[in-house]
Amino acid sequence: MAMNAGEIERLIKEGIPDAQVTIRDLAGDGNHYAATVLAPSFAGKTRVQQHQLVYNALKGNMGGVLHALALQTGTP
Repeated sequence: MAMNAGEIERLIKEGIPDAQVTIRDLAGDGNHYAATVLAPSFAGKTRVQQHQLVYNALKGNMGGVLHALALQTGTP
């Protein structure tokens, strides 16, 4: 079962309340997405730590229900 873009955005915003999230469906199949997540709370964190925060916000769906997510993170 695929995960839709709205659900991905909702989970990220729920886990990182100050995040600005942009989701793109890369293949039109509902399984391959790209996400840009910008958040003031990422300040001072490494890129790896930023990505870990996003993956934690996805509550274990990455690699399961959510097949592929190309992720870009940063501060606004």
